[in-house]
Amino acid sequence: MFEKQAKNVILAIGSNLGNKQHNIEKAKYFLNSDEKIKIMSSSAFYRSESWPNKKDPYFLNIVLKCITTFNPVELFTFIKKIEKSLGRSKSYKNAPRTCDIDIIDFNQNVKKIVVNGLNVTVPHPRMNSRNFVLIPFYEINGCWKHPKNHKKIVNLISNLSINQIRGIKIL
Repeated sequence: MFEKQAKNVILAIGSNLGNKQHNIEKAKYFLNSDEKIKIMSSSAFYRSESWPNKKDPYFLNIVLKCITTFNPVELFTFIKKIEKSLGRSKSYKNAPRTCDIDIIDFNQNVKKIVVNGLNVTVPHPRMNSRNFVLIPFYEINGCWKHPKNHKKIVNLISNLSINQIRGIKIL
């Protein structure tokens, strides 16, 4: 019974290939079309440089606040299917992609799980340094606290460099 209770989830979606905004909107559509997940709120679109190679196409990013009855493994499997349906293919690390969906927070849990041989950590281990996650996340949940280090999201943003703050633009 407990496993079927709705849990709060934060997802980040990015795209830097093709029609970026359309790719993200399709990902949102696929997410919302499953009865086990519902989008509660969405940030605006943000434009950021590609990382680590700034010569790659720029990214569009959003952050979603959702509720779900998926467990972390089911959610990870589901979002990987969405990425694949939108044309994401396995390539080199940080390659340009049509769709990237990351689980940023799963019900304020701190977990490491293994899915199909991949290690998945929640909250996302690199979220603290990502302007394209923190700034849109703050827009939809400015009171959030990191479940592991207990820092408020505003404090995480204040730790970004001035170049990271200037390097993201709301659309």
